[in-house]
Amino acid sequence: MEQYQIPKVPKRILSTLLASVSAGVVPRTGAPYLAIGRKDEIAALLSDLETVNEGGGTMRFLIGRYGSGKSFLMQLIRGYALERDFLTADADLSPERRLYGTGGSGVATYRELMKNLASKASPDGGALPKILARWISEMQNQILAKGCELGSSAFSAEMEKSVMGTLSRMEFLVGGFDFSRVIGAYYNAYLSDDDGKKSACLRWLRGEYANKSEARAALGFSVSVIIDDDNWYDFLKLWASLARRIGYRGLVVFVDECVNLYKISHRVSRENNYEKILSMFNDTLQGRAEGLAIVFGGTPQFLEDGRRGLFGYEALRSRLCDSRFSVEGARNLIGPVIRLRRLSDAELLALIERITALYAQNYESAPDVTKEQMAHFLRISLDRAGADVMITPREMLRDYMTVLNILMQNPDLTFEDVLGSVTAKETAPKEPPAERKSYTLSDIEF
Repeated sequence: MEQYQIPKVPKRILSTLLASVSAGVVPRTGAPYLAIGRKDEIAALLSDLETVNEGGGTMRFLIGRYGSGKSFLMQLIRGYALERDFLTADADLSPERRLYGTGGSGVATYRELMKNLASKASPDGGALPKILARWISEMQNQILAKGCELGSSAFSAEMEKSVMGTLSRMEFLVGGFDFSRVIGAYYNAYLSDDDGKKSACLRWLRGEYANKSEARAALGFSVSVIIDDDNWYDFLKLWASLARRIGYRGLVVFVDECVNLYKISHRVSRENNYEKILSMFNDTLQGRAEGLAIVFGGTPQFLEDGRRGLFGYEALRSRLCDSRFSVEGARNLIGPVIRLRRLSDAELLALIERITALYAQNYESAPDVTKEQMAHFLRISLDRAGADVMITPREMLRDYMTVLNILMQNPDLTFEDVLGSVTAKETAPKEPPAERKSYTLSDIEF
């Protein structure tokens, strides 16, 4: 096989990447090694990062069929954001996690976001304590650079002044007073090495207290609010604001599987969730969410269904629908909605070549597959009825990985053998159902 040149990929990332592709799920790491054919979409989303870096807010809706690459693109941008020193948080919606709900389904989304909060130093999530530790450490270094001696009264006074200066600017925001107070308590617990108090503060910041009495008992002081189903989005804005004040460039939030909102059968509950999206949309695009970018991923039904989708909620339909001056086939990546097009045949072939090279690198043995055979596989994939329009990278790569796995484990088989068995199954005439025999009473033995 003629080698398709790619950079050396770390073994840990490579094996996880191939396992994810083979299973049809989105790899959490290593996405840039498979990034083909989304140059314009990536550029549009990277421009949003620049807006956030300047203190603005943005919101995008990535719309595409299952397997079209929505989640992949979100993970790709997540990696780019971390490299550029943004904080990121991501969550998949489900029947138990919604944007608005009772019984904890709203705050469950916030908890998932906090669990997956990531920074450049902690890309896999769980970064909350490290983020706060970095902030405190950087303040200490700045004060030491001024000539204050570590442990002196002047040093402690300067630290206290710096911490309070950062937090006081957030107190005017909704929930900002209690948020600042808990962050300040964490700072004091950090200095005194009080692990119990630090844990209590982190639990409050992650929205894990059921009521104010429980929070007061753990924290040792009263708070007027806890993070719950109704106010969790306000605290997301506080995190975005704090991120910029402690040295990060902003917060980028990814919310995937939004089709679960479309599936809510109760109309009032569904519209309450859409009302929350409207609130987020207005905040980010009217400048009321400093340093916050939100990216939603959903299917065309979630967006366009006039009865249960976003277009069924008039306030959102008027903001998200195409203009009457939109030209069919023309792309507009500046608006809030990005519809993922099908990858071209050339891009799909490049993707097959890329995955073949990654496979060879992982198993240190090049698969016995030529470029002509790769093109033949693509033709077979596109020959299925409707595949020329509806084929997705997910299903194509899963099929191709199956072929490579069979060839590696069965060296006596050739590429043509494997593809021939598939085409034979698909073209074989279906046998008519067996004629059902009718029985009489005399045929039955008693």
